[in-house]
Amino acid sequence: MNKASILKEIIEQRRSIFPKDYTDTEISQEVIDEILHSATLAPNHKRTKPWRFKIFKGEEKAKLALEMQTIYKTSQPEQLFLEKKYNDIGFKINKADVVVSIIVNFSGMVPEWEEIAATSMAVQNMYLTCTANNVGCYWSSPKIVDYLKESLTIEENQKCLGLFYMGAV
Repeated sequence: MNKASILKEIIEQRRSIFPKDYTDTEISQEVIDEILHSATLAPNHKRTKPWRFKIFKGEEKAKLALEMQTIYKTSQPEQLFLEKKYNDIGFKINKADVVVSIIVNFSGMVPEWEEIAATSMAVQNMYLTCTANNVGCYWSSPKIVDYLKESLTIEENQKCLGLFYMGAV
């Protein structure tokens, strides 16, 4: 099979696969590194490399789940709070083997939309590399991420665009 055929097959197979469909098998560090490295190969104007990723595994991931559940609970008016949504937040994070925060860093050198586009292309590279390695993944951008500035150590010129969930399938 030539490279173009392989690439076409990977692109055609790329799908969002959600944590409920992940197995308990751990993703090797080598594969995680490959996925993140592929993100850094995304095109970006003036080589600003605007993406910033923070990896959550194990205990850090469990803390993230608890923090996001707490944020949901405290930010929702009582009449809008849904126990199912609260539980789903924790389930999705805990079921994933790895959760990666997706942060865009605005350099001021190029329009903000270009840096968002470059970060999005980096995430697409992650999707494709996950597909090639039989790793399930999806990008979620819940409103809650706006409240994670401190735990994600987001600076004034940065914005969290969501979380990237990964798990073996």
